[in-house]
Amino acid sequence: MDKIQLLQERKAKLAEAGKEIRQRINAIVDENSFVELSAFSFSKNEFYGLEAAGEGVITGFATIGDYPFYVVAQNFSVLSGGVSKANCDKIVKCLETAEKNSTPVLYLLHTQGVQVGEGVTVLEGLGKLLSKSTQLKGIVPQYVVVDGEVYGSAAMLAAVADFTFFLDKKSVLAINSPFVLSAKSGKNVAKEEIGSAKALAKTGIPAFEIADIAEVRTNILAISELMATPCIDAELNESVPALNAVSDAATLMTIFENPLEIWAGCESDVKTVLGRIGGISVAAVVFDGGENGVELNAAKLAKINNFMEFVCCYGLPFITFGDVKGICPCSCVNNSRVMKEAAEYLNLLDTIDTAKIAVVYKKAVGLGYSLFASKSVGFDYTCAFANAKIALFDSVAGAQIELGDEKADKAALAEKYADENADPINAAKDGYIDAIIEPQFVKQYLIASLQMLAR
Repeated sequence: MDKIQLLQERKAKLAEAGKEIRQRINAIVDENSFVELSAFSFSKNEFYGLEAAGEGVITGFATIGDYPFYVVAQNFSVLSGGVSKANCDKIVKCLETAEKNSTPVLYLLHTQGVQVGEGVTVLEGLGKLLSKSTQLKGIVPQYVVVDGEVYGSAAMLAAVADFTFFLDKKSVLAINSPFVLSAKSGKNVAKEEIGSAKALAKTGIPAFEIADIAEVRTNILAISELMATPCIDAELNESVPALNAVSDAATLMTIFENPLEIWAGCESDVKTVLGRIGGISVAAVVFDGGENGVELNAAKLAKINNFMEFVCCYGLPFITFGDVKGICPCSCVNNSRVMKEAAEYLNLLDTIDTAKIAVVYKKAVGLGYSLFASKSVGFDYTCAFANAKIALFDSVAGAQIELGDEKADKAALAEKYADENADPINAAKDGYIDAIIEPQFVKQYLIASLQMLAR
């Protein structure tokens, strides 16, 4: 047979088998930038007797806003995106190249699970794939798009990745498919109740819930730019007069240049934010406690820890904006992983080897102060708004409950823990607060600190 004709026929077959997934890839990457790797792989499923064109997965490299990426995209048109040993080997080959070239990876996942008929062989392939993906963590950023229904062990890639995108009304992610769970429970379980972004809000997996595939490009580009070189056009002496009037989280967010909130769908009173301040890329935790301040629980701390892993891996300066009290005083929180999560946070904080800055903009009370503002846990620079509150207890009543007994001097407790004695001046007297500032000038203080401390 004419070899050129054979090549043309194979290319046509591949193009037809991967038409839809290539359109999805092209919606994210720069025009005409995608170059496919290992395209001519055709294995055969012995159980069904069908050929897996391209092994049911497309790999290659491309650019997104001129930033280079390697791409792994499961082709649902081939055996329902079924995972096989050959499929895993092809992906691992791509990941090894990404590691060698220190280049981020983008996954588009869509699969019903493993291909039937491979037995333990596919499990070895999955082990190899998940191991390599885990080894890349902290080496290069990994982004996963749940581009439809994703069931089985391949769903673990979404847990390993730094950022996972869920498409509104399309994405479903689950280790066990709804069919398995329905059979196990004896009742029909809707897939949205199992694996939608809303259903998985407490897992720490859905970093972004987006309307369409084009938003993947927008957010990846924003993160890539934040991790690139500093912007030199930033205004260094900008003040925010509105903060003198209203010191709330929404007004505070205006100090960032183009902030990007991550994991916004869970624990909304703890905002995890990537952005720039004075052109310097930072990672920040903004506590949004309204009138009362945020009380900590295991879910809030787990969200912070998820964010902190990324901060530790890529060396971003870390800032906390405090409006936080201690751990929520209820038995269900006490009987949870809250203390373990707090301990893990301290371990991650200690791992950060760049600038650690704390701003007490409303409250830092009890353990909330110790974890998120204390110099003793590693913060290099701590400042407080002039109208902030720093105290052992949130109120006189709290002190009386915690410390009071029949012999306690209630008047003495009231005097010691009155609001006027929670003024940050008292903490500054002992050297625990570096500066007490007018709220409107917080950006200037942060820029000066970042220029000195960030490296």
